[in-house]
Amino acid sequence: MIQDIAPHHFDNHFDPSRRPDRDSRILYFREESLFLLPDFSFPAARDMKPASGEYLFSLDGISYFLSIDAPCLPEGRFLPMGKMRTTAAIPRVQVFLAWTALQILRWIRENTYCGSCGNLLRPSPSERARICPSCGRTIYPRLNPAVIAAVTWKDRLLLTRYAGRAISYYALIAGFTEVGETLEETVQREVLEETGLRVKNIRYYKSQPWAMASDILAGFFCEVDGSTDIVMDRTELKEAFWAEKKDIILQPDDYSLTNEMMKVFKES
Repeated sequence: MIQDIAPHHFDNHFDPSRRPDRDSRILYFREESLFLLPDFSFPAARDMKPASGEYLFSLDGISYFLSIDAPCLPEGRFLPMGKMRTTAAIPRVQVFLAWTALQILRWIRENTYCGSCGNLLRPSPSERARICPSCGRTIYPRLNPAVIAAVTWKDRLLLTRYAGRAISYYALIAGFTEVGETLEETVQREVLEETGLRVKNIRYYKSQPWAMASDILAGFFCEVDGSTDIVMDRTELKEAFWAEKKDIILQPDDYSLTNEMMKVFKES
């Protein structure tokens, strides 16, 4: 999956006192595009003027910073984030770091002012948070809990394709957890809403951070309970069907929890 970057060591411990050195990496976004050097690597602090920014995380002892103010850029290009995943020259670890950085940047952009009193927020001196100096409200990065549900019927797996999206490959049932709802109840509700199927024997598989939507995903396997007739919600899906193991077509990369769960079932 996208976060599986071993043997690299990712450290997201927040350190507000850290400052860039020559070898630090600077990530600079223009809207939803990231600046990269001609070889698609992140620029080092020695390449950027000014080499400043907000500390993000470290990888293998090298610090990464988010440049908020427009720096003087070296030779390079802006690459739309939607192309990060499909550009073969960019390794998985770099895709993971770029999307994690954009998740933090989106949070910063969306929390310029206090939602309670309207005053300008300030970075916390001790943790990754924004603090209102007027009313004291503290805002942390947002994580959206969601589930991935692999619904099985004997040697078949329920596959879907989303409605209204350009994505062509198959996926599993997915959805966000609602207020007052357990993750298992989310699985039951989402499957019923999107396909009209009831499920049982819900078993947790694995979790995944998915920065593209600021999600924390929880994957579950479950079995159809009762009727196997699909009643598809066409506002959510454009296709839903039972696929035998031999007919399951995996996604073009191994970044997603969805793809791993499909592969586990196909090869089990």
